[in-house]
Amino acid sequence: MAAPRRLAREIALQSLYEMDVAAHDPSESLERLIKGQRLEDGLADFARSLLSGVLEHRAEIDALIERAAPARPAEQLSPIDRNILRIAIREFLMDNLTPAGAAINEAVELAKKYGSESSGRFINGVLGSVSAPDRAVVQEGE
Repeated sequence: MAAPRRLAREIALQSLYEMDVAAHDPSESLERLIKGQRLEDGLADFARSLLSGVLEHRAEIDALIERAAPARPAEQLSPIDRNILRIAIREFLMDNLTPAGAAINEAVELAKKYGSESSGRFINGVLGSVSAPDRAVVQEGE
């Protein structure tokens, strides 16, 4: 059985996917999915936190993705890969909700379930680069 928080990540992923592919309001999609899955309050709050953090920091997160994978700009990634990366980066880098290793492992599992055959390796590589302690950090004013 999948970890309970994985279901919250899947729901956040589905909401972001609906936003990208069908132009649905992601918050409305999230609430519909939470209700449909009968997600307990703590997990529903976690899913809401993931979604709101991605939406709030999307430009910053996408810039990190593009620096880690310059040959594949965020807007050219599949909606699944792009949003798995966004969720994981939000989770371990923006607010330190989850240790980087755990967030990366969860992202790879989501990529294996929802992405293409190469998604898991790609997600792992990008997130490994983003989480590396010696990664270049953009300074204010740059």
